[in-house]
Amino acid sequence: MRLRGRKGIRESLENQPDLVVLDAKPHRGRWHQFFGNDRPIYIELGMGKGRFISTMSATYPDINFIGVDMYDELLRRASEKARAVWAERGVESPPNLALLRANIEWIETMFAPGEIERIYLNFSDPWPKAKHARRRLTHPRFVAKYIELLNERGEIHLKTDSKLLFEFSLNSFSDMGLQLRNISLDLHRGGVREDLVLTEYESKFIEQGQPIHRCEVVVGREALAEHRAAMRRQVEGHKADTPYPVSEPSSSPATTSEG
Repeated sequence: MRLRGRKGIRESLENQPDLVVLDAKPHRGRWHQFFGNDRPIYIELGMGKGRFISTMSATYPDINFIGVDMYDELLRRASEKARAVWAERGVESPPNLALLRANIEWIETMFAPGEIERIYLNFSDPWPKAKHARRRLTHPRFVAKYIELLNERGEIHLKTDSKLLFEFSLNSFSDMGLQLRNISLDLHRGGVREDLVLTEYESKFIEQGQPIHRCEVVVGREALAEHRAAMRRQVEGHKADTPYPVSEPSSSPATTSEG
């Protein structure tokens, strides 16, 4: 991707230390100090123009959000979007949002183990050629890094319009022994999901009638325990609601065994 940026864009980003982070290394293991609290940290890898991460930060003010991208022009656009979203709420500077310029390839240098609670992968580049599969953000080499960075409640949420990437991702997660949840091959089939924040690409694809694929990956031990407990409650509730099946009378005489 090549983006034509405006003159003075780097200076503009440097003048926004309250929102824009141009070097993650000093913050590795100290992101809670950047936000000034110990609330959970959710990150979006490849935030694009920032609609999703900006809206999420305003919708969930008790969560800290970090949007990551490697292009100055996208950070500029995302910063404008973020400030506009929060301005609608009468707030000048987003208090729970950081926009990080970084290459995801080196994500382990940006965050310390267990520092992140959720990772969003929204409409990542599918890299359709087989020879480029290692570049896909759900390749096992990336997933292994995510597992290391996620905490006990860690999850990965994936959305894509690419069937190829979705199939690849499901296999990748499965091969890594991870628990999948809420898999959807057509997320908005019954109408746009009002409970989910949409990205720019997602809105466009919905208008075009393209199906959106989505899944959640449960990684952390506490998150796994909660998921399994919820599944047990569902099973037990189903058993309680289901009448005991009545067998048809058998024409054969009952048999008994003697010890």
